[in-house]
Amino acid sequence: MNRVRQTGGKVYLVGAGPGDPGLLTVRGKECLEQADVILYDYLANPALLSYAPDQAERVYVGRRGKGAYPEQETINRLLIERARTQKVVVRLKGGDPFVFGRGGEEAEALAAAGIEFEVVPGVTAAVAVPAYAGIPVTHRTLASTLTIVTGHEDPEKPSTALDWSRLAGSQGTLVFLMGMKNLSTITTRLISEGLAPSTPVAITRWGTRVSQQTVVGTLADIVQKANVARLEPPTVIVVGEVVRLRPTLNWFEQRPLFGKRVLMTRAKEQAGELAALLAGYGAEAVEAPTIMIVPPPDWAPVDHAISAIGTYNWIIFTSVNGVDRFMTRLWAKGLDSRCLAGRRLCCIGPRTAQELEKFGVNADLIPADYQAEGVVEALVQQDLKKARILIPRAEVARELLPVELRAHGAHVDVVPVYRTVTPVPSDGGWRQQLIDHRIHVVTFTSSSTVKNFVAMLGGVDAVRSFVQSVTIACIGPITAKTAEEYGLTVSIMPKENTIPALVDAIAHHYKHRKEVTTGAPV
Repeated sequence: MNRVRQTGGKVYLVGAGPGDPGLLTVRGKECLEQADVILYDYLANPALLSYAPDQAERVYVGRRGKGAYPEQETINRLLIERARTQKVVVRLKGGDPFVFGRGGEEAEALAAAGIEFEVVPGVTAAVAVPAYAGIPVTHRTLASTLTIVTGHEDPEKPSTALDWSRLAGSQGTLVFLMGMKNLSTITTRLISEGLAPSTPVAITRWGTRVSQQTVVGTLADIVQKANVARLEPPTVIVVGEVVRLRPTLNWFEQRPLFGKRVLMTRAKEQAGELAALLAGYGAEAVEAPTIMIVPPPDWAPVDHAISAIGTYNWIIFTSVNGVDRFMTRLWAKGLDSRCLAGRRLCCIGPRTAQELEKFGVNADLIPADYQAEGVVEALVQQDLKKARILIPRAEVARELLPVELRAHGAHVDVVPVYRTVTPVPSDGGWRQQLIDHRIHVVTFTSSSTVKNFVAMLGGVDAVRSFVQSVTIACIGPITAKTAEEYGLTVSIMPKENTIPALVDAIAHHYKHRKEVTTGAPV
């Protein structure tokens, strides 16, 4: 259900979830989409900021437990000041605002100032992080209670509020948040209060993210194991018998692309499908749009073709964008899909055909080979002599299709319904991730994405230094050829020129590498 946009003067305390962007609630996403100002934390995944309008003010108020950061009073003041200027303010907090997130303090400050606010609960790390580590916090035969404990109490308290004897005697699952710095104290107190030193313990760092790391031990040895693994915050500590289920239930870390960051260079509005498929295999998709889809410089050629639509025998769509922009222009001219009656429609591949179906029209022909050569091969089986063909496409594209069709006697009109341009630089940190060697795969879905990627990084020589240890994946041979012309080594290319096939090929690549490394199927 669509909600009416808030007009201003309100604060949303939004739980960002534990880290996986897919765990943001629908309501949380709605709030971000209408935000004028966002105050976000260190633990809130920066990828969530992409849901906000481009013009929204983004204010980092991260609290990492060390170094300089805004005091809580400063954050409260910022929320009140921005709301009083009739802004829609989103306070984006890791996990849930009311589970050790100081959301209660912020809500109190807003209430005292007379500021309207709404609390949007988030998925708490106390439950989600263990789940992603293969540890259910409750289990019918192992744990009937769950206790969530702060591992970092207010240092200004005169004494601890934790009853360690009751915690040790709970016989259920204990989950400690923000407890890494006090790990030694936690284990010592639990053992001293009677909990067996052999009690299983698991510590998960950056849970639900691609960088998730889990160390398992017991109360007796977990401190040593954590030191060896050099674990640092943020972590979630689980104490209890449920930890023994991890070897059987560890689903997240077993996915083919777990631990991999994949750079997506296609247009921002087209990245959703690719990101979702990558996430399904366990990868973290990093947006790095190198192209932006904009209208053609002149709609006159398109409008002329539309006015003569009844004269064409075939209309060929070579991309999803071509379908969307052409059909949208039809509507803008007061027409709809009925004017296509009697025209035969060809789509270069199934994804393009699916886009056409959204407008209530089915493709008459989809070639077996999803590229221009395949379209030519399929169409030349038809009688093209004196056939009139319309191709709504990008302003700049390969000329093979119209040239070959004309060579077979067809009259071909090519009209640009969109063009691709290089977007204004706003990388969201992806360049730095390349520099830091935190990107494992770069995907290219068109020759334009390759060319613009190289240009945005400063040329061929600069790109080579950036991608020395990166795997290059291209959607098809034409894109791969362009990448190779720029000196890039293409390691992954699917058999079909589709996004699902590209992701499957990436997953297969790493699954094969793992099998080679371990010597056994995974």
